Amino acid sequence: MFLDFYNLKEQPFSEAPDPRQLYLSATHREALASLFYGIETGRGFLTLIAEPGMGKTTLLFHLRERLKDSARTVFLFQTQCKARELLPCLLSDLGIEAQGRNLGWMHEQLKGILLVEANAGRRVLVFIDEAQNLRDSALETVRLLSNFETTRSKLMQIILAGQPQLAETLTRPNLVQLRQRISIVSRLRRFTPAETNTYIDYRLRLAGFEGRRLFTPGALEMIEAWSNGVPRNINNVCFNALTLGYAMGLRQIDRSVVQEVLTDLRLDQLILKQHGSDEPIESASPVSRSSSFRPSQAQSKGGLGARRTLSLAAALLLLAAVGWMTATGRLWRTGYMRSIEVPKSSLPPNVDSLLPQTDGSQSNQEYRSLRTRPVPTTSGYHKSGHAIGPYRDAGVPAQSFSSVLPP
Repeated sequence: MFLDFYNLKEQPFSEAPDPRQLYLSATHREALASLFYGIETGRGFLTLIAEPGMGKTTLLFHLRERLKDSARTVFLFQTQCKARELLPCLLSDLGIEAQGRNLGWMHEQLKGILLVEANAGRRVLVFIDEAQNLRDSALETVRLLSNFETTRSKLMQIILAGQPQLAETLTRPNLVQLRQRISIVSRLRRFTPAETNTYIDYRLRLAGFEGRRLFTPGALEMIEAWSNGVPRNINNVCFNALTLGYAMGLRQIDRSVVQEVLTDLRLDQLILKQHGSDEPIESASPVSRSSSFRPSQAQSKGGLGARRTLSLAAALLLLAAVGWMTATGRLWRTGYMRSIEVPKSSLPPNVDSLLPQTDGSQSNQEYRSLRTRPVPTTSGYHKSGHAIGPYRDAGVPAQSFSSVLPP
């Protein structure tokens, strides 16, 4: 784990919706203020709209923390349910088991709780996350919940949070009554480049990092372009960059580390062969949308960073050597180990078919040169394999190669 290596007290780029880690950018601050004002003034329905990864749930948890002394809150996450299932879930969070009960009984129980809380001067807030997944019938049930009110105020306030599809759903003609009851619509927008830098620094400082900047300016520039200002994207690339930096023993993350991480995060490269093309497929990935920092041609074709390419070459070379030796039915170890008979039926398939074919590309030339380059060992030189340099980086000692290669 990289926490000790970088002197961090906790995970700085966690995916958990921890309200302590909420970074109040200009758009998050504005949305939070709008929701807080709507709750304080007793508005019935409030909405929070944002694309995936913008921190909707984290902001709602932060809002709930601020209101915990003056309100009783219910958080509903399971929104892919029928209208009949919504009210029992709500009552369950309020401490009432309603399975098997009829609708009239459930309404009476809910009304009783709301009146008790109102007499105690406490609000009842219902947060419905991922509300874009609610069916129209479930949304109509939610609208009917707003009928619990007195002549002076609403007994329950409902906050609908969801992706942009929620806004599209609410404009449907059959949901016009619900749309009319929504008095505040808050939005979250993507970070600016400056906010992305501040967000990364804020998360690191909150996790206990001290000293000079952990990411170089060039690395930050690449993260800005790749993430498109979406916090979840920023978290993903920063987490992977710190992991790779720790594995390489780097105290500061530079452009080369981020570039390798971005190459590895390109999921479209994993399915290129299924399309029979070397050209990148159209993808919704932030990497595909960011043309400023595309991997080099050799990296795109190979689908691996330079270090991983060399590590793969080492593994393939070792497999090729074993396959060559077993082709005659014997397995040899240099110098001191006798031959071992290997049944013909257990011979592996031709390993050469697993190696890249020569097509003149840079990566294939590297594979071929590695297979024929002489390398030093403790007992002299061998004609194939490469146990020094990149293989040392891959964690494979030179002696392990010299012990299995034929004389």
